[in-house]
Amino acid sequence: MLSKIGRLDSESRNELKEILDSIYKLLDENKKMKAEKKLVELSKTPNYFIREFTGKYLINYKDQRKIVPIVKKMISHKIYGVRATALFYYYMRYREDPEVMIKILEKSFEKIPWEVESIINEMWKRYPELMKERMKKWIVSDNSQQRALAFHGMENIAHSDPNYIMHFISTAIDDKTMEVQKKITHILTQVARANPIIVFPYIREWLSDADEKRIKTIWVSMKKLANIIIQRNHRERSGEFVLLTQQTINDWANDENENVAKMGKKLSYIINRYP
Repeated sequence: MLSKIGRLDSESRNELKEILDSIYKLLDENKKMKAEKKLVELSKTPNYFIREFTGKYLINYKDQRKIVPIVKKMISHKIYGVRATALFYYYMRYREDPEVMIKILEKSFEKIPWEVESIINEMWKRYPELMKERMKKWIVSDNSQQRALAFHGMENIAHSDPNYIMHFISTAIDDKTMEVQKKITHILTQVARANPIIVFPYIREWLSDADEKRIKTIWVSMKKLANIIIQRNHRERSGEFVLLTQQTINDWANDENENVAKMGKKLSYIINRYP
């Protein structure tokens, strides 16, 4: 029996294949209604990994003309799992056509958020240049959920293009919504760990004329970075990230700008608590 939670082992995958093959057989026999009913019932599962496997496996059926109208109905089904399964099918169908997939994601992000996040992350790995361009449009959306999603998966280019990320954050650093602010603090932490020498000058500039809200956003990220330093053992404390972060904090503590100096002193207290 398939588990309601957790990743799939080989036995579960084989069981799923058998179920899907039985659905394919129904389609071969032109028993569309029975096939659709069985597929929908399978997709209602709360298990993310079953939905993913099922949706992606549908691409293997020999006559996609019979699959497409079924999936088209599933993508707007009232049950989340059914919609999610359909989205994974579309991802497999349009993996090599990212422009089409982005349009599908734009229509799906409110109704299938977790799976949209997963697919966006994969697309950053496969099509980083395209994602850089498309996310510029998402970040100016009137929909705060779409603006937040614009940051999802961006850590995949933290090493290769930190300047892009920092320019991108600059456009949203004062966003009023909590969901966007949370995404900013997450990606800011990730890119700072990957490229501190690029990131810290940007943050200092943001701090220099920051209001309380922006200071709070920056504080959340910098506090995480400071805590990472004190959690590392002595052997790891000679790394570039650690040394640059310590030097930056010390410099900030003595900065002529009041906002920067306050931030530096608060961070200095954290990293100097432990020898």
